[in-house]
Amino acid sequence: MKNRKEEVIGLINNVQDILNKVLDIVDVESEGQELNVENPKLDIEKTFQSFIKSESNKLALTAGLSIAEHSDKNTFNPLYVYGPSGCGKSHLINAIGVRYKENNPQKQMLYVTARQFQMEFTDSVRQNTTKDFINCYQLMDMLIVDDIQEWTNAPKTLETFFHVFNNLLRNGKQIVLACDRPPVELQGMEERLLKRFACGLIVELEKPDMQLCKDILNAKCHQSGMIIPSEVIDFIANTINGSVYYLEGVMNSLKVYSTVKKSNIDMDIAKRVIMRYVKLD
Repeated sequence: MKNRKEEVIGLINNVQDILNKVLDIVDVESEGQELNVENPKLDIEKTFQSFIKSESNKLALTAGLSIAEHSDKNTFNPLYVYGPSGCGKSHLINAIGVRYKENNPQKQMLYVTARQFQMEFTDSVRQNTTKDFINCYQLMDMLIVDDIQEWTNAPKTLETFFHVFNNLLRNGKQIVLACDRPPVELQGMEERLLKRFACGLIVELEKPDMQLCKDILNAKCHQSGMIIPSEVIDFIANTINGSVYYLEGVMNSLKVYSTVKKSNIDMDIAKRVIMRYVKLD
């Protein structure tokens, strides 16, 4: 009797393992929300106006502007933007979506992270609505997908996106992809999909150099009304280089500090704040 019970339990576990692989279950709770094509899910604060230009992002910015302003020409399709975390990829592809929607309010466009796409796909399989899910994505005139590296080793999600991708491309719809590495370095994805990623334009966003970091810090000062001495700006840019996220975190901390302490930002305060983000020599 005991052996029979163990066999049943083992069978249930095997079925669950198979189901998880088929659905590409993501390790988070699903929001259970249907795709809303009227809500492009854009961050409206991330625009071309607030994107700081530099030599490290000039090519990607030019390509993004071209797509947003002349989407009907499909010169670069798909546009594949890659670079390390904190280099401005999400800002740039959001800016493309914002400008495109401003110029084409009647068109359907959607910004979605790879994780969100995978969650929605998983829900559609569970609810037996996968056909509707695919059809909804294929209605887009522009589809922007962020962090596609998260789809590695997710075969069912990739297969579904492959069909969406092909349909959009075949019908002249614009696709914008962002990743932390170029297609050639993506492991766990089929060759046929990687080739399609590479058939448009691949552009790199490099880590912010010191000058770009200074420009970002000065822009943040202007936006917040903070006054920070130039030598402190130089110190922050030289110490926190390579990540826009860290720069924003430091500036937010300095703003709170100056508001609560009601004091001006000097080098000692800057060092105290920066120590929370990086080790100082």
